[in-house]
Amino acid sequence: MEALPRETIVDVLEGRLREDILNGRHPAGSYLPPERTLADGYGVTRTTLKHAFGRLMQAGLLETRHGVGTRVRDYLRLGGADLLPMLVRHSPDWIGEVFEVRRSIGALIAERAAARATRRQRAELRALLAAVGDAADTDAVQLADIEVHRALARATGNRVYVLLTNTLFNAYLPVRAALRGPFTDARVARGRLEPVVDAVEAGDETGARRAAEEYLTTTERIMLEGLA
Repeated sequence: MEALPRETIVDVLEGRLREDILNGRHPAGSYLPPERTLADGYGVTRTTLKHAFGRLMQAGLLETRHGVGTRVRDYLRLGGADLLPMLVRHSPDWIGEVFEVRRSIGALIAERAAARATRRQRAELRALLAAVGDAADTDAVQLADIEVHRALARATGNRVYVLLTNTLFNAYLPVRAALRGPFTDARVARGRLEPVVDAVEAGDETGARRAAEEYLTTTERIMLEGLA
């Protein structure tokens, strides 16, 4: 059995700093205390602090101005969707907002896929739908379901839809165990999704949009009930 990775002091410090930023202890736009003061306050070395800073800069939460200091970035004004996985892990409140976007974007993607999918893409969708029904357990059903949605995005012929779909799934895949409700029965999960694939296969744009809206609304309700 492969050993689990151990959390390092940099991991711990990064997590503490991230939570302090997201909880408002270090507000957006404010400068952090001098490095020596901050390192002493967290009980770490300045080297450890610099490593944690580097990660948080890469994540889009901090920015350094030479000769001035390290400032908390206004991530809600300047950040991108790549922050969503971190924000969802920080607070479940973000899930509802992710789902709202999922609902509107998902319906539009289904409509576009019905209009533009090639014969090969329609066959791929049918095969991926079958894999949902054949999946061995809840997690496998959920992951197979996601692949159908990725294929729908590809079938639009618009790469931005593909990237948006990836972003939304990346946001809640890390917490998917808490959102397993719609996927506990493979055959039921397939049945919910089948009308979307049927409409896309038939080239029925209006039908695909309506079917996707129904599917997304139903699964969202079940997932949120599970969270509650």
